[in-house]
Amino acid sequence: MDFTVILEQMAMLFAVVIAGYISGKAKLFDQTLSKKMASLIINLTCPCLIIASTMGDNLPSRELIVPLMIVGIITYVVLLVIAAYLPRLFNVGEEEGLFSFMLAFGNVGFIGYPVVASMFGPEAVFYASILNVANTFCVFIWGVQFIAGKSEGKFQWKRFYSPAMIGTYISVIIVAFAIRVPHVIAQPFTLIGNITVPGSLLIIGYSISQIPLKHMTGGPKIFLMSAFRLFILPLFVMYLFRFSGLFDDRIISINTMITAMPVASFGTMLCFKYGRDETVMAQGTFITTLLSMITIPLVSMIL
Repeated sequence: MDFTVILEQMAMLFAVVIAGYISGKAKLFDQTLSKKMASLIINLTCPCLIIASTMGDNLPSRELIVPLMIVGIITYVVLLVIAAYLPRLFNVGEEEGLFSFMLAFGNVGFIGYPVVASMFGPEAVFYASILNVANTFCVFIWGVQFIAGKSEGKFQWKRFYSPAMIGTYISVIIVAFAIRVPHVIAQPFTLIGNITVPGSLLIIGYSISQIPLKHMTGGPKIFLMSAFRLFILPLFVMYLFRFSGLFDDRIISINTMITAMPVASFGTMLCFKYGRDETVMAQGTFITTLLSMITIPLVSMIL
């Protein structure tokens, strides 16, 4: 896919974000609706999107499941180590944990899956969901620790059976056993899963509309963090795997793209939950989401 096509895809996705922003400003969207829609996407439409990605005529290769898991685990080991120490160089004081979270965790669920589906085809969502298993575990363990700064991030077994994880397990079973799902069953999953892309982008647009103007842009440290989150770290991960010569280039490309996502919007919710000032997190989320409209096509062109 050439640069122009990628840019067009990102422009279309960003147009939906703008629609969400306008809806928020026009009061067509409110916090109650946003929370309910987010819950619907997380618990229903996103799992259906993951499952539907394995219900097409051409099943993803079962041989890639283990390599995908290995790549995902290695990726987050690298990201967590870098995120734990790099913010110390930023000299951000008490906000070090927030910067660590922003560096480590991208918005894979809300932006990553739509981008991957647009650039690599719907079957690539399955690959992305397997790569993202490590993210799902880590965000509720080390991610919470980064923000809460205490023992709140202890391991919880219930993370293994969240809706998104269950959807991933089902998709793995379908691929592993080469199950051909009848069209009458596959089509409802596809229709429901297709809600994920526009719904999630509308929510992001609404969330941005609620950030006060004075909080929308941060200082140089926010932009420095953004450069690492959107460009430097994804390319570092990409070259790390390419130099190893052990993994398929398609896996590396998809993994690089989901690593290049803007700051995970879940970080703001964790700030509210654990009593942290959400301003820095909101700034990082907004700036990286905005800049990703440029950096994602650039990373794609490099790939």
